[in-house]
Parts: sequence; structure tokens; C-alpha cells
Amino acid sequence: MISGGSRLRGTVAAIVVEGLLAALLLAGLQPRVLVRDNPDPDLLSFDVRSPSPPPAPEPAKDRAAPKAQGAAAPPNRVSKATEVVAPPPPVVLQPPPLVTAPKPAAASDSASGAALVAGPGTGAGGTGEGTGSGGRGNGPGGGGGEPLRWIGGRITDDDYPPAALKVGASGTVGLRFVVGVDGRVSSCTVTRSSGNRDLDETTCALIRKRFRYVPSKDPAGRPYADTVTGEHRWDLYESPEAGE
Repeated sequence: MISGGSRLRGTVAAIVVEGLLAALLLAGLQPRVLVRDNPDPDLLSFDVRSPSPPPAPEPAKDRAAPKAQGAAAPPNRVSKATEVVAPPPPVVLQPPPLVTAPKPAAASDSASGAALVAGPGTGAGGTGEGTGSGGRGNGPGGGGGEPLRWIGGRITDDDYPPAALKVGASGTVGLRFVVGVDGRVSSCTVTRSSGNRDLDETTCALIRKRFRYVPSKDPAGRPYADTVTGEHRWDLYESPEAGE
């Protein structure tokens, strides 16, 4: 049980403490004026902050190296037109003059020689005229050699093209053909048409197929290709009864 004296002392102590606290509080709230001895009005001090260092530069981005530019192309060549020169005219070798009959011999039979050169027998075809290579000459130049000689092959009435016979076609075919070193006709050309294609083609075809020759030979005895020109006549004969 607390006595009356102790209670009184506690009350007084509390009052004293509160008074001290109040005094301290008042003392802290009063403004204080600081007075400097001999103040110098011309000198003022400022707190100067040192400038902050500049920011570090950003690392430069790697740029792609510029592509090397190609060197200029060398100057182009200037083309010049080639001068065109006309080729020299071909030299046409004229065949030696050949002795031929002025006209074919009349035949009483219905078979004149059908070959382009004279043959040993008679045939049933139309009259044939032809020229071949010449033989030895009487001139001062070197002669010799052997001329082309026909040995076989004929065209007869039985060879008359059916299409030409049907339309009653007839006529003379001009020809030029080449005899090779083997004595065979290697090529045949119609130089003058008979007016009927079947007659022209049949004439050349039969000459290539049937005609045989002993080839021409030079003075050394070497055979060489030779050319023959001539013509063949296709005729249609009327029977004696047709004329009565």
C-alpha cells in the first residue's frame, strides 16, 4: 500500500521533469543569429560543385567497309566492215569441137539407134544424137590418151512412160551427164525439156541405170571422169491401119 508521502514525491518529480522538457523545447525553437567577427563584405564564399565528367562516348558502330568499285572496262574494239570482193568469174572450159553427122540417118525399120552414141545394133526407140570426148589431135601440143567409148545401154519403145503415152506426149530431151572412172554414169542433167516431165525424168533415169562406157584416159593411161552432152527423141508412131 502506497503511503501519502510517496505519492506526493512522485507527483513533484513528474512536474519537475515536465518543466525541464518544456524549457528545452522553447530553447530549441528560438532562432540563433551567428555573428562573425570583422566580416568582409567583399569576399563571399560559394560552394562550387565540380562539373560532372562528360558521359563516355558510345562506341562507334562498325560500319561495313565500302565495296570496292570495279575498274572501268577497257575500250571496246571498233569493228570494221570487211570489204567484199566479188569472186572471179568461173572459167568455163569449152569442150573440143566434135565431128557429128549433119542429121541422123533415115531408118527403114522401126528401130533407129536409141543410144546417145552409135551402137552396134538397132533398137526400137527414137533417134539419138550425142557427142563425146575427142581423141588424138594433129596440133603441136602433146596428144595421146584414149577417148570415152560407149559399150552398152539402150532406150527402147518399151521404155515409153505410160503417163506420157496416155496423153500422147512426145519431144526431144537435151541432156548432159558425167561418166566416172568406173565407166558408169554418175549424174545426169536435163538441159532442155521435152515439155513432159515423165519423158525428161525417164530419160535420165535409164541413162544412169543402163549406159556403160570405157572411161577416158590421159596419155599416162590414167582414167578420168568425162562429160557427155546430147539429146534423145521420144516419138509416137502411128500404125499403117491408122493412116488408111
